[in-house]
Amino acid sequence: MIFGDWTILVLVLDLAGTFVFALAGAMAGVRRELDFFGVLVLSLVTATAGGVARDVLIGAVPPAALQDWRYVATALAAGLVTFLWYPVIDRLTTPVRMFDAAGLALFAVAGAEKALAYGIDPLLAPLLGMLTGIGGGMLRDILLADIPAVLRSELYAIAALIGAAIVVAGAEWHWPSAPTAIAGAVVCFVLRMLAIRYDWHLPRAWSGRGGPPKA
Repeated sequence: MIFGDWTILVLVLDLAGTFVFALAGAMAGVRRELDFFGVLVLSLVTATAGGVARDVLIGAVPPAALQDWRYVATALAAGLVTFLWYPVIDRLTTPVRMFDAAGLALFAVAGAEKALAYGIDPLLAPLLGMLTGIGGGMLRDILLADIPAVLRSELYAIAALIGAAIVVAGAEWHWPSAPTAIAGAVVCFVLRMLAIRYDWHLPRAWSGRGGPPKA
């Protein structure tokens, strides 16, 4: 893929991921009955924290979210829409988890694409993709005083890692970039939603107190 095409692909993936992650963050804020400012803050940090962390680590500074007004505008627009029309959005099927899964998928593949473009080793690029996907959700949960979903939820980080790995494998094997990115995002999203549906978890630690951990 030529550099210009790569730039457009990553921008589209990043902005789409920004919007859906911002929706998930804002909906979590509304459910906790935060005020208008709190909902907007939660939408912004959920949508941008992962990308900012990725850009800092790969040396793409200032981070894209701080250079391009479209990232902040997209996140705030999603927060505003959610604040004003929460009942409409909430009628969607499992809205918070669905939007979170979509954001996870889009950010994972965008993060892997950008890591490769900045010369990150193919063995490490999937980790940057995973970080892009999980960073915003982790900060959202911390701000809401929850244990981050990535540490306890059904196949969260693993789904992002697999989606990012598909992108990296496609780049190594010279597959067309756009279809590969779409395939990685779809696999990540489907795996995450199946994990939610069937309660798939990695083995859990057991401290010895109480009964044994769930499978």
